[in-house]
Amino acid sequence: MNKLSRRIIGAIPVLLGISFLIFLLMHIAPGDPVSLLLGDDATPADIERTRHEWGLDRPLIVQYWDFLTRAVTGDFGKSLKFNEPVTKLVSERLPATLELAFAALCVAIMIAVPLGVYSAIRHNSLLDHAGMSVALIGVSLPNFWLGIMLIYFLGGQLNWLPVAGRIEYGIEVRSITGLYLLDSVLTGNYAAFWSALQHLLMPAFTLGSALAAIVTRISRSSVLEVMRQDYVTTARAKGLSESTVIWRHILRNALITIVTILGLQLGALLSGSVITETVFSFPGIGDLLIQSISARDYKLTQVLILMFAVTYFVVNLLVDLLYSWIDPRIRF
Repeated sequence: MNKLSRRIIGAIPVLLGISFLIFLLMHIAPGDPVSLLLGDDATPADIERTRHEWGLDRPLIVQYWDFLTRAVTGDFGKSLKFNEPVTKLVSERLPATLELAFAALCVAIMIAVPLGVYSAIRHNSLLDHAGMSVALIGVSLPNFWLGIMLIYFLGGQLNWLPVAGRIEYGIEVRSITGLYLLDSVLTGNYAAFWSALQHLLMPAFTLGSALAAIVTRISRSSVLEVMRQDYVTTARAKGLSESTVIWRHILRNALITIVTILGLQLGALLSGSVITETVFSFPGIGDLLIQSISARDYKLTQVLILMFAVTYFVVNLLVDLLYSWIDPRIRF
């Protein structure tokens, strides 16, 4: 059995443990989902009938076993709040969160890697101190506060960018992948592309700013460490240009640490999008999770949190595979 198979098999008990913990915590949390659904005017008979219809009057272990057996076949049941299949709700919202997360990742990479590399090259210079100061501010600022400030200044005062939603009302995008930017390009709908991009800029910057700050500091530290190695001194002694030394010898060897952080933080971006999506009324998984928890929608909440757990596992697995591409020595 190879390493990849062992990793996949080893994830099964972890996911089972997470699913059981989520199930248990949701059921012991205060609040009755049926009472929240029916409202204050519901009679005890209505509440009892609804609980029976949804199977909430059965023992907890029976409910959990039913959820597991259905989940194996891909049937996660219906949402109590929306009365629609959970898979349908997730498939409708997931592309929005993926688009936001990857846009935030691109923002972070475009800011962090150049700034981290040049801060290391110009160690203890004014650029280095300025870059680290900006990174410290980025780490310290809460996402929700930054989002609110961007909405106030860029949306409210300057009216440069829309403050909520995913695309302007009335603009239609023919769905192919569910990613508005990609679908609008594939269909040649550039008005939709521009509108979707405008709606994406502020949430992506809000979500990516903290990641950019972390990756900047890690990139700087990693590059400084590599610059002290003997092979870098040898490359310079051979007369290679400074740009070749930096991009071919220093940065490539520093990428292992940078890719590790980016991989770990990509999972955090998906789970961290909950607050950002709420601030910007962005219709993604995070916004759906808030609604499902508020309504004590057990099945929908379980599936969403399990999806975050699976995302962490998949991203970490992909990062491990990337190591062998960056440094072929790791294969051995």
